[in-house]
Amino acid sequence: RQRAMAAWARAVRGLLLDVSGVLYDSGGDGGVPIAGSVEAVRRIKASGLKLRFCTNETQATREKFVKKLQGMGFDISVAEVTAPAPAACRLLKERSLRPHLLVHDDLVPEFAEIDKANPNCVVIGDAAENFTYANLNEAFRLLIGMEKPVLISLGRGRYYKETDGLKLDVGAYMKALEYACDVQAEVVGKPAKKFFESALAEMGVPAEQAVMIGDDIVNDVGGAQRCGMRALQVRTGKYR
Repeated sequence: RQRAMAAWARAVRGLLLDVSGVLYDSGGDGGVPIAGSVEAVRRIKASGLKLRFCTNETQATREKFVKKLQGMGFDISVAEVTAPAPAACRLLKERSLRPHLLVHDDLVPEFAEIDKANPNCVVIGDAAENFTYANLNEAFRLLIGMEKPVLISLGRGRYYKETDGLKLDVGAYMKALEYACDVQAEVVGKPAKKFFESALAEMGVPAEQAVMIGDDIVNDVGGAQRCGMRALQVRTGKYR
């Protein structure tokens, strides 16, 4: 068995790393790195393996998010990050969609180039404190008033771990709007196949030569496996 494992491991050329719960636990104070993770990233880069940070993080722009991680000692740049907001922007432009944003205040700058007048779709992200009844109801009213409602979700996670415990994620609120409006959301973050495929394309590595590492059995591991990748689950973050 070890011999078989060594054979596939030798073929690996690229790693996709989830960030929250794998490299660090987020929190109101900015969060804390997980023991050994800064060194692990350094060793991966020194080994010559291709590396891509695949995050469903939607509480901050990539610039702000990366700056925070750099402050914790991680060797990471914006160019190495695959995140949902830029993917959503591409989709909105391709389909001439004008979004009503139900997202975290700190994510709004990612949509600066997008026309938001007279919205014909709703984009939902991890809005945290912005998930008020009033804000959800506003998104609901817009969707229910559309002939063909379009709901775009920047992920579908159920919950994640912060330093002070577990927090509800965007998926719970996405499901509420799906149910109320009888609509199926289009997910642009993990576990969407397109998300993993664009990360692989950015690395220039085929699925069978890549491994996804995450703490979420559904969105990280399951999503990657459906793309033909191998995946490993770490016992940190939301792992229970």
